[in-house]
Amino acid sequence: MDMNELFKAAQEAAQNIQNQMSDAQAGLDKIEVEGVAGGGLVRVRATAKGRILGVTLDDSLMQPSEKQMLEDLIAAAFNDARTKADAAGNAEMSRMTSGLPLPPGFKLPFG
Repeated sequence: MDMNELFKAAQEAAQNIQNQMSDAQAGLDKIEVEGVAGGGLVRVRATAKGRILGVTLDDSLMQPSEKQMLEDLIAAAFNDARTKADAAGNAEMSRMTSGLPLPPGFKLPFG
């Protein structure tokens, strides 16, 4: 195999990996996670890619005197959803890259 053939094979392998990563990224938007705060009083649904799908608030929080607590719980639920989205995304990407011939410690750019 001459140098040109080797270079072409490397380019084809890189393109295949890029295509697989694009497919995996698209798949992350189909995986749903739910962030929860206040023992379930606030729930945030999101995709593993980080797109917010919905927010659910318990009726008991709909009082002016609970405004600050509600704001804190919403932030906590968003952060919980983000943590779960990151974990789901990392698990999915690890699954996708497990069969790829990558050097140890090599990190692919995600996101």
